[in-house]
Amino acid sequence: MTETAAGTAKSKAAAPIIPLFELPKFDLPKFDLPKLEVPAAFREIAEKGVAQAKDAYEKVKAATEEATDLIEDTYTTAVKGTVDYNLKVIEAARANANAAFDFASELIGVKSLSEVVELTTAHARKQFEAVTEQTKELTAAAQKLATDTAEPIKSGVTKAFKKVA
Repeated sequence: MTETAAGTAKSKAAAPIIPLFELPKFDLPKFDLPKLEVPAAFREIAEKGVAQAKDAYEKVKAATEEATDLIEDTYTTAVKGTVDYNLKVIEAARANANAAFDFASELIGVKSLSEVVELTTAHARKQFEAVTEQTKELTAAAQKLATDTAEPIKSGVTKAFKKVA
């Protein structure tokens, strides 16, 4: 039985495919199209259109490249300014944490209530001055970051509007 199955498998693989029906074959008639002469005015308008399209493309390409450069510069400036600002925040936090540990270690050695009041008052005054100075520095850094980031955008937009006008 395996020989018969193998024999039929060979005969099926070798058998050609016979189509059930065939489509009729015919040739399309060939028509000669008349040769039209394009008037010079149309040709001139088409050439002007192509020239204007090329000019517009060049302008858009240049504007896109300028915008890309502007965005890259702005991003670089913003990242640098943000890093500087964050370093100032970390520096302030470290100074405040060190002051708190120093205050706690000084409180451990206190022997009277009057020393506690004196030490607490001195620490509060010192911390108030430190926080005030840190706030001024952080405010100045934030303003510098905003100005440095906005300036390239402002100049780029102004430059673009001058080109358009």
